[in-house]
Order: sequence, then C-alpha cells, then structure tokens
Amino acid sequence: MRIFGAALSKTLVNVWFLGALEYQPAYRIQQLLAAQHSKLTYNQANTLLIVEHKPVYTIGIRTSGYDESEEQRLISLGAEFCRTNRGGLITFHGPGQLVAYPILNLNGFTKSMKWYICTLEETIIQMCKSSFGIKASRSSDTGVWVDNNKICAMGVHGRRYITTHGLALNCDVDLKWFTHVVPCGIPDKGVTSLSSILKKHVSIEDAITPFLDSFSNQFSCNLNPLPIDLKKDIVGQLVLEKHIDSAIGQKMIDSPTWLN
Repeated sequence: MRIFGAALSKTLVNVWFLGALEYQPAYRIQQLLAAQHSKLTYNQANTLLIVEHKPVYTIGIRTSGYDESEEQRLISLGAEFCRTNRGGLITFHGPGQLVAYPILNLNGFTKSMKWYICTLEETIIQMCKSSFGIKASRSSDTGVWVDNNKICAMGVHGRRYITTHGLALNCDVDLKWFTHVVPCGIPDKGVTSLSSILKKHVSIEDAITPFLDSFSNQFSCNLNPLPIDLKKDIVGQLVLEKHIDSAIGQKMIDSPTWLN
C-alpha cells in the first residue's frame, strides 16, 4: 500500500524516522518542530516523528509518588529518568516499542484536544484490528487496551493547539521494565504487547507501515518525507546544543524517507 501521497485535498504531514535515540534529544526535536508552526503553514510544519528510545522512565505533570529517591531507584535499574510536561503519570519507553510524536497544528484538523486523543486511540485500535487481528479498545483510562492490559500508552501536550508528545505502542518490548513502576498510575491493570498477544515476534519494523496507513486514514492526511533542509536545520541545532554528536546527526539526516 502506498504510504506517501501528494493529493492537495488533504492536510499534509511530514514523517521523520529518527531510529534509536535517547529521550532528551527526541524531546528537543519536538520543541524545535513545534516552534516551526509559528513560521510555516500547516502543510509545511505538521510532522510525525517515529523513534525507538533507549530505556527511560518518563513522568508527566502529575508527579505523585516519584520523588528523588524513586528517581534514583529507577536509574539504578539501567534506565534514564525524565520529567516532562505531558499529561499522564509514569511510563516506560525502550527497545521494541514504536514511539510516535505527532507535532501537529490542530487548526488544520479539528480544533479539539479530546478529538485528537480519541483519533490517536482509534489509529491504534484500527491498526490492531486490520493488520494483526487483535481486538483492542478504549477504556475509562486513556490509551488502547486488550482486555485489561494496555498495549499502547498515550500522553500528550497541547499549547495553542500545537501538539507534542504522543503514543508508545508495545511491539516486542521487554515487559519486565513495567514491573518496577505502576504504569500510568493504574494499579489494577496490566501491560501487554503485540508479540505477547500473537505469541510470535512482532518487531517495530513490522508495525511501522500498518501504523502509518492507519494514521493517514484516521487523520485524513497525506504523509510525505520531512524535507532534508528542515532535517539539517534541526540536527544542526541539536549538535550545537550538544544533545547529539555529528555522527548521530548524520544518521538522522540519512534516515529512510519511506518504507516499501
């Protein structure tokens, strides 16, 4: 199925595959791209980042229960710990998890954060159904669930209807990382993955194309590669600020523009 299109009747969203990257550089990329919305049109600035993080626990604006001692405990497990401005409580990101950060101007879609979160959830629900034969659903708690187990966590931030942060879909992530915390602050529910449900290895690469197809359908948008000049500008700023070195930056610039 074709992923990228150029029909002018739909809003355009640029896609950037970042590969494996630590959390803080990816967060800085979100900030820099969000700032582009004050300079560019919707079609030029809307961006969907796809990334796989190294092990990291992130916490949102509600920080109850995670003081400095808890932070150090989690760091001692071999993960980073980052405090963010997204919604939601603590969660884990790591290898085997497809993380997507849509940096969108909702003025070009539907001007509603509730609509946005519901559409993200529907993206994953329809992807699970059509591509993997999994019956996923919503619950009273944000995210996407298979029975009482969360398969996709969501935590977003919106400022003047410009979105940052996003979702994390468990493909073949090591679920043991979640046992060290109460994921998303929900004590009576569990966590699962595509691989656990299907009882076979499902990699991020297996999930990217179905995810992009579903995202394009649910947001009624066309997906195009992020322009190389914008990649270079963002990477140059990251190198200047010493978030990454030039070698990592070049890999990000040379990342795939589409998947067959």
